[in-house]
Amino acid sequence: MIMQQSIRPGDLEGQTIAAVDLGSNSYHMIIARVDQGQIAVLDRLREPVRMAAGLSSDGRLDPAVRDRALNCLARFGQRLRSLDPAWKRAVATNSVRQLSNPRSFLMTAETALGTPIEVVAGREEARLIYMGVAQGLAEEKGRRLVVDIGGGSTELIIGKGFNAQETESTQMGCVASTKRFFADGKVSSKRWEAAKAALQLELAPTAQNYINRGWKQAYGASGTMRAISRVLQERGGPEREIVAADLNRLVNDLIKAGSIDAIRFKSLSDDRRAVFLGGLCVAAAVFEQLELQQVRVSDYAMREGILYDLIGRSRHEDPCEASVKKLAKRYGVDQAQERRVWKVLSGLFEQVRVVWNLDQSDREILSFASRTHEVGLAIAHSQHHRHGAYILANTDLPGFSRQQQQRLADLVGAHRRSLGSNALAGLSEEERGHALRLITLLRLAVLLNRSRTDDPIPQIALQPFPGGLELHLNPRWLHSHPLTRADLEQEKSFLRQVKFELRVVAEG
Repeated sequence: MIMQQSIRPGDLEGQTIAAVDLGSNSYHMIIARVDQGQIAVLDRLREPVRMAAGLSSDGRLDPAVRDRALNCLARFGQRLRSLDPAWKRAVATNSVRQLSNPRSFLMTAETALGTPIEVVAGREEARLIYMGVAQGLAEEKGRRLVVDIGGGSTELIIGKGFNAQETESTQMGCVASTKRFFADGKVSSKRWEAAKAALQLELAPTAQNYINRGWKQAYGASGTMRAISRVLQERGGPEREIVAADLNRLVNDLIKAGSIDAIRFKSLSDDRRAVFLGGLCVAAAVFEQLELQQVRVSDYAMREGILYDLIGRSRHEDPCEASVKKLAKRYGVDQAQERRVWKVLSGLFEQVRVVWNLDQSDREILSFASRTHEVGLAIAHSQHHRHGAYILANTDLPGFSRQQQQRLADLVGAHRRSLGSNALAGLSEEERGHALRLITLLRLAVLLNRSRTDDPIPQIALQPFPGGLELHLNPRWLHSHPLTRADLEQEKSFLRQVKFELRVVAEG
């Protein structure tokens, strides 16, 4: 897989940036120039891939839909080719999350697009959506509700200003719901009520909490909400708004007509018409369950959120950093120990960075690992590396893609004890070698700080060689630290299990 290049800090003024959103219904690309901290759009592309429609219940993707997706990405890739790799970001959402083998699809997709593709969890998708919508709104007091009905999922967010406070992602969208309830385009009162009831069950666990939180104004984002508002406007409703009474009248008229094809809407494109009934039913369920009377429709959505997130990261406003701090605090991580480990780890990293072809993103993930490697101690000391890996793999970490989160979990899970046969399972030879180098650096930094004291550690020299690493330590220090000597001997054995040789040389 293509590795994500790290964002370079600096003045963004005049920089061209790009975002690609691999949605469950459509793929979107937006290219913009940064102008006084805002984005000036230079180009937009949208193609109705309808990936969710090609997904089977066991996560297999229809070959025709796969080809459609890859051909679209190849076209996007041609437009992106001339842009700086550091300033373009591609994000995949629900349909890729649902694939039984996302890795296979992503490897081909990244080749077609020419840039890494991050798979984000539902709540991270919601955060990016809110960030995009918020950028398009004037300053206003009070909380906002944002509803985004996508192809395979619906995101609900409550936020204030530019900060999302509550995020939820539900497994229902316009493509998936059309396929599930209205595949033939027919609609009756009985079918409609059964579909809406099923969707309301999905919303029930979230609805009361959101109502208790409250909001001043509700906003809709993305294609389904825009399509509904245009149809309602065509029928005499207000511009860029969805009013509950108008929505209910539209539903009643469609039920009387008996099918989506019985009523012609000038504002509804053919590709949107194909998934309109499912999206409308999701909207009706959301309106009823959240007791909405009126929703304003935004032109901004997740792709704009991706761009502003990219800008924020370049200015050190990194949501990953905030997530790691919050997690370490929640699990009571020993901050003094994490600082000791990082001090040694960063020094080791700099020594081998060039020879091992490590970059800033590797340094960042090691930093996060040094600060979270002991979160599992909150459960138990025994097997705490495994407890930590589970926590990191299954906790919502805003700012992290699924790949980044799993990479962090794998590092923490491998920072001590036997690596076992599954530690590097499923990786290509190149990926395996890269991961093993990062794991080794983290393990050594943790091992050398086992005493958990601020006693100085002597200068350490590393000498990489094919298939291993030579560690040079002061012989007097080694002699006076018999536990460290024993740990290093055991470490040689652990690393030998994964065909990595560690040599410890006492000199200096």
